[in-house]
Amino acid sequence: MTSDEGATWPEGVPPVGTVVRDTVKDRVGVVMAAIGGVVQLRPVKGGVEWDARPEDLQPLTDREKLSAQV
Repeated sequence: MTSDEGATWPEGVPPVGTVVRDTVKDRVGVVMAAIGGVVQLRPVKGGVEWDARPEDLQPLTDREKLSAQV
């Protein structure tokens, strides 16, 4: 298990810059901001941001992070 696997975030919100999976949209994104109970994500390689609920996000393993960057 890596340091990120099974991680939980204080107050349920991942820090800015964290790479996560939106389990509802089945997309991987980087946390750009958390405003009013909504987390804004942007695709790893750039693009249009989308909103997600913190409870719908899960941390990626190191292997998943590498795969998302390729």
